[in-house]
Amino acid sequence: MATAKSIKVDVYNMQGEVLETKLTLKGEVFNIDPHKQAMYNAVRVQQSNARQATAKTKKRDEVSGGGKKPWRQKGTGRARAGSTRSPLFTGGGTVFGPTGEQNYKIKQNKKEHDLALRSALSYVAHEKDRLRVLDELSLKEAKTKELVSVLKALKASDKVLIVYKEEDEHVLLSARNISNLKTLNARDINVYDLLNAKTVILVKDAVKVIEEALA
Repeated sequence: MATAKSIKVDVYNMQGEVLETKLTLKGEVFNIDPHKQAMYNAVRVQQSNARQATAKTKKRDEVSGGGKKPWRQKGTGRARAGSTRSPLFTGGGTVFGPTGEQNYKIKQNKKEHDLALRSALSYVAHEKDRLRVLDELSLKEAKTKELVSVLKALKASDKVLIVYKEEDEHVLLSARNISNLKTLNARDINVYDLLNAKTVILVKDAVKVIEEALA
């Protein structure tokens, strides 16, 4: 198999200006043919494992009432019944309902998971205006409007994902008040958030972390 060619992308500053020096992204991470099945499996694993599995219905022995036999055994012309809490009656117990002990956990092996991440990153990198590489991201104080101005300068609207290496407390505090923005450490990136975001902003030092983990 031929090695994927590296690609060069523009690097922006916080004012939305393109810097002179471009950044070279490793082809085996950002320039492969996306593997759709691997990405689908990764999203399915993430969503299944996020389920709380707290849904529960009551069986006939857990529903209150129903201690009295509703009518006599014979002579009424109706089918015999011992309790109004039978699943046959309105207000009765539920048959084969969730017990609250469901296990929806599924797994994906590391090789396929890494392939899914590389596929998602490559897909985002080749979508027009979907990937932004930011030289650095730091705020002097925790003000939402300061972060909003950075996003506007980068023309990032709708669903935005910011991936960083080092946490900036001011950035994280400012991001909490922006409903369409999510921030992630480079070590925590996942296929679902990459594909769900309309704009992915990678802080420059986070790119190296991602490449070291996946290359």
